[in-house]
Amino acid sequence: MSSIRKIINDPVYGFITIDDPLIWQIICHPYYQRLRHIHQMAFAHLVYPGAVHSRLHHSLGAYHLMTEALKELKRKGVAISAEEEQGARIAILLHDVGHGPFSHALESELITGAHHESISLLIMEEMNKQFNGALQTAIEIFTHKHPKRFLHQLVSGQLDVDRMDYLNRDSFFTGVAEGVIGYDRILKMLTVQDGVLMVEEKAIYSIEKFLLSRRLMYWQVYLHKTVVSAEMTMVRIIRRAKELIKAGVELRATTAELDYFLQRPDQAFDPKQDLARFCRLDDHDVMSTIKNWAQHTDLVLSELCGRVIERRLLKIRLQANPVDAAQLKEKQVEVRERYGVSADEAAYLAFTGEASNTLYNPGDERIRILFKDGMVRDISEVDHALIQQGLSGRVKKHYICYPGA
Repeated sequence: MSSIRKIINDPVYGFITIDDPLIWQIICHPYYQRLRHIHQMAFAHLVYPGAVHSRLHHSLGAYHLMTEALKELKRKGVAISAEEEQGARIAILLHDVGHGPFSHALESELITGAHHESISLLIMEEMNKQFNGALQTAIEIFTHKHPKRFLHQLVSGQLDVDRMDYLNRDSFFTGVAEGVIGYDRILKMLTVQDGVLMVEEKAIYSIEKFLLSRRLMYWQVYLHKTVVSAEMTMVRIIRRAKELIKAGVELRATTAELDYFLQRPDQAFDPKQDLARFCRLDDHDVMSTIKNWAQHTDLVLSELCGRVIERRLLKIRLQANPVDAAQLKEKQVEVRERYGVSADEAAYLAFTGEASNTLYNPGDERIRILFKDGMVRDISEVDHALIQQGLSGRVKKHYICYPGA
């Protein structure tokens, strides 16, 4: 391949350089370009109007941070070949390529039993065939099969460049300052010992800020009650649509791709038949469809769709304890009387659930701190006041959604 140099102007990091012909071909591929049409933050823009950036923005940002991280590690003498560097950059570029419309909100609803990580791998394998095996190292890194463990940790771990970018980027586009992290300092402090990614002692404060920023962003942005209400309403729209189709009601999506998956609700994802169709599916398919369904004769479906389109969202109340069954029943009775629907139909408009978040889970990929004397300790074991308080505790909030007055 001939040499190439492309410059992308990113609002968060400035200029991002693409200097690899293969990576540029991947960026130009339709499977990757589809990410332009999938919101990074689903319905967060209903609360934070600026949060309309796409998964393409995020993946390019993560690619930039990966490039900087690899440069820093190589500067410190970590052995990384040109092939491994290219593989790591491709792996992070494609790490989210398997996300469907509205990402996590509809992941388990729209397509049965197919999570975005597994679909990302299927897409990478398909692109690997198209590029004559050039993505093999990237696949090995992505699936944690490459012998250099730290390369996978940079793609997927407690301190990966994926999290570094989405915290920084989501903070930028929402205007929520609590999400800003010292990513540049963290990158400078990265190191590798015994094949494992670690952080130098000097970065402890930056790591603490990173963990706390993540927790604050979850409760203030990702799990904001209005966002949760919108996402759960969307989930129930898809469930209602599938129920009506199963009952023999004529119900069509506005695009062939979405219609294909809705008309076969119980069938498992078949890569041979479904992958190409999936790669033509994005947020536009869903939004144009529910815009049409807002006029449907089924009252429950049209009411749910109309609420999303017009931002007349269901009221939501968060609390520390599970919602009392009597409280839920009371709201569902009110729905039945107000709309003249059955008990089963009322459950679409008044329902309960729970949201949870953990600051740091040592049971997952750990964040290891390398001290000057060579000692290695987990971040949760560092003798430091700030991170001693409930570092690994899971915070859970229960909620009830129902129509307002």
